[in-house]
Amino acid sequence: MGNYINKGNEIFRSFFKREYIDKTGLIAEVNARLCTGSRFMCVTRSRRFGKSMAAQTLYAYYDHSCDSRQLFEDLEIAKDVSFEEHLNKYPTIYLDLTSFVTRYQEDDMVHVIDKTLKADVQKAYPDVELSEDYDLMDSLFAISTAKRQQFIFIIDEWDTICREFPSTSSVMTAYVNWLRRMFKDVSAMDVFAGVYMTGILPIKKYNTQSALNNFTEYSMIQPGRMARYFGFTQDEAHALSTKYNLDFDELEKWYDGYQIGNESSMFNPNSVMLAIDNEWCTSYWGKTASYEVVKSYIMMNFDGLKDDILLLLGGDRTTVDPVGFQNDMHDVRNRDDVLTLLIHLGYLSFDRKTNECFVPNLEVSIELGYAVRDVKWKAVTEALQNSDRLMKAILEGNAAAVAQGVEATHDENTSILSYNNENSLACVLSLALYTAKNDFIIHRELPTGKGFADLVLIPRKHVDKPAIVVELKVDRHPDTAIEQIHRKQYPTKLTDYTDRLLLVGISYDRQTKEHTCVIEQIRYGR
Repeated sequence: MGNYINKGNEIFRSFFKREYIDKTGLIAEVNARLCTGSRFMCVTRSRRFGKSMAAQTLYAYYDHSCDSRQLFEDLEIAKDVSFEEHLNKYPTIYLDLTSFVTRYQEDDMVHVIDKTLKADVQKAYPDVELSEDYDLMDSLFAISTAKRQQFIFIIDEWDTICREFPSTSSVMTAYVNWLRRMFKDVSAMDVFAGVYMTGILPIKKYNTQSALNNFTEYSMIQPGRMARYFGFTQDEAHALSTKYNLDFDELEKWYDGYQIGNESSMFNPNSVMLAIDNEWCTSYWGKTASYEVVKSYIMMNFDGLKDDILLLLGGDRTTVDPVGFQNDMHDVRNRDDVLTLLIHLGYLSFDRKTNECFVPNLEVSIELGYAVRDVKWKAVTEALQNSDRLMKAILEGNAAAVAQGVEATHDENTSILSYNNENSLACVLSLALYTAKNDFIIHRELPTGKGFADLVLIPRKHVDKPAIVVELKVDRHPDTAIEQIHRKQYPTKLTDYTDRLLLVGISYDRQTKEHTCVIEQIRYGR
């Protein structure tokens, strides 16, 4: 057993010591690409989405130094026609880049990577004559030729060096050259049956081309057929909540909301498992290096980025063009780059049908809120602090306090928002109701007429509070908002869900800059 080759299946075997969710269908997808023009694959997801677990699963399946049949025979992959063809058939190399970044100096890092892997590979093939002058690729080519077999190469966290060092650094130059040497060399197709890389960031672009444009990429934005294998689907999360007697509505509120390709409802798997272990839903993200990156980019306020962050915190969406992003954390040039980076880091979800991004769930919303507070946006942080008081005033039917709270939030954000913009009042109210997401599912109806927007707040399961319908008006009395609410046909689920309904009409006068409010309570008989 080597350190990087012939490692066996012990790590994969250990996964069964706790709850294991079968994601081995991924193997069939990779099998379909082996020994084809699509054999070079790069799968990128935000942290804690099961990338390393998937990589270890693939290793246990392909590694020819062990027998993994018993481990896989009851899993999804065993039903696929490719199962027998590739099971434990390849010499397989596994490289975790993080172990080198934390141990070696910048100038020596790439040289040490090549030297270390070469020594391990040569040790595994003592009967193949290899020159001391050979690098890793020379050695692999010689072995592949002599043994008439191809390798599988798995690189976990391939972009660790890219995240740590700018593209102008010497280590990045050496690393890119090493990747090209390994995977764009003319002999790469002969040496490798498949190459599988994982990371957070897609492969960096140089001008309009990738340094490794022979790789097929499967990212948070373009996941292809790999979407369902990273993260828990709604069915998987629901099954876990039932098995461990955990409130599914709570799991959904905290960890759901990622739209990844055709999968419209994906949960953060690590957070779900921690919630099961701790029997408690809360934020398990913690403050990491990516958190500091978020703070630094928000502070730049590219192209009105603050306005977008306000909308996102309020539960709204904003458009984003991810195409121009260079997949480089050190080369962020505009608003779209920041939002695209936040998507790759998992702070935002991406709807590819509308090209919009949004905050996926409460866990991420809390972390993003921390970042906003830490960058010292006084107006925004004060509005967030006032949010609880505003919600309390709505529930108590205190119309004057509601009008005062919305007006204060509006006034505090005049430097960020266009005060008389038709979207301004809707954005202000979304921000003002920021903390309501703890107890309510908020449905936002974007402004479709000049100066108004509607919000519907449905109480979450086990929350003993009324449903709330909010109608916003500009330059009209708030009574007209209540009248309009009465003329509407509301979703049946409101009356089915609760016997109490609060109607809230809020108006803003553009000349006086005053806000007024009317609140009406309705009770339904059951």
